[in-house]
Amino acid sequence: MTLAFGLVSLAVSALLALLVWTVVSTYLVDQRETVAVAEGELGRTVVEDGLVARAGLVTAPLDGLPTAESTASMCLVGGEWYSTSPRVGASDLPVALVDAVTSGQESTQRIQVGGQLLLAVGVPLSPAHAGFFAVFPLSDLDQALRTLSTALVLGAALTAVLGAWIGRSASRLALRPLAELGSVAAAVAEGRLDARLQTGDDPDLGPLGASFNRAVAELEHRVAADSRFAVDVSHELRTPLTTMLNSMQIIKNREASLPVSVREPFDLLAEELERFRVLVVDLLEMARHDAGQGLLLEEVNLAELVRTAADHAAGRPVTEPAGPLTTSVDKRRLERVVANLVHNAESHGGGVTAVRLLRRGGTARIEVDDTGHGVPPDQRGRIFDRFARGPGPAGSGGLGLGLAIVQRHVALHGGSVGVEDRPGGGARFVVELPITDG
Repeated sequence: MTLAFGLVSLAVSALLALLVWTVVSTYLVDQRETVAVAEGELGRTVVEDGLVARAGLVTAPLDGLPTAESTASMCLVGGEWYSTSPRVGASDLPVALVDAVTSGQESTQRIQVGGQLLLAVGVPLSPAHAGFFAVFPLSDLDQALRTLSTALVLGAALTAVLGAWIGRSASRLALRPLAELGSVAAAVAEGRLDARLQTGDDPDLGPLGASFNRAVAELEHRVAADSRFAVDVSHELRTPLTTMLNSMQIIKNREASLPVSVREPFDLLAEELERFRVLVVDLLEMARHDAGQGLLLEEVNLAELVRTAADHAAGRPVTEPAGPLTTSVDKRRLERVVANLVHNAESHGGGVTAVRLLRRGGTARIEVDDTGHGVPPDQRGRIFDRFARGPGPAGSGGLGLGLAIVQRHVALHGGSVGVEDRPGGGARFVVELPITDG
């Protein structure tokens, strides 16, 4: 719309400028030629009267011509040329002009003399093959036309800019409902299901906004219901799961008394039961997030928190030394973030090589390096989805919820998580958190 308004404004202004230029320039040139011809007629009258009074003496009548705007006056009488100016002579007059005048025809023609544009006017005299010629400067007219053309070009350009600005304003006004709808839809896509489209009294946006808001409200209601269901199911599963785990532990304490034939199935059952326990804990964690459970902020030494969580998750010291860094975070969630990243590196990245905490201005940066094959660029966004499993060593297992929990906990803190290539090979998972006070 902006381009269309600009082009239409330019076309209209250019057309008007061309029309004005044609009309004004034609009028000014015609006026100048009319004045010049009138002065030429006056000069002819004076010269003819002088020739009669002085019996053919031409110089005196030329010298006595009234003051005019002409640059030079010349006469051709009896084959002889007489001129009032040494700068413009008979040789400067076009042959066609002289021939036309001496043949009894009044004529005008533009000429160039010394780089200056002039208007030559010729009128026939009473003696046969005689003529009076006057030359007028056109520099002032040329300057006026140049000024006019410059003004018209600038006017056309300004009109085009103004038209583009009007088109831009009109397009913004016309597309404002779509822009607002787009921003609210983006907010909903980011998980803010409480976002609504404010329509006001807009007759165009009202029906669309009402339908959109109803759809988002229904989506919010379903997500909330699903979250409550997941929380309830997870809680209900914890009781039988605890019973099974306790029973498994009792049996494991008496594993030596078990027949050899059931020990292998028992080990498989114990392994799957542990996986089931991890799944239930992760689902409960995701359900809490989806249910909108807020942060429990407290001041912690971030360096100590990262060191403890990473070394415990890896089962060995993997954290590089870092200076004290105190900030307000949800301790439980952030410990889970670090532990999940370390577990991911151990299970899918060939083993964690280093965990470090850095400060970049007002941002705390946690880096977890591994020795795996890295994460292809086209999968770096997908691995943070629920139940997304990246390629890892055989038997590494994984439920596909660890990184999804990391992404959600970090987002609650107002931070971001991503994956990069580690110098030397492998992947580097990076968590960036804003440093807050209190």
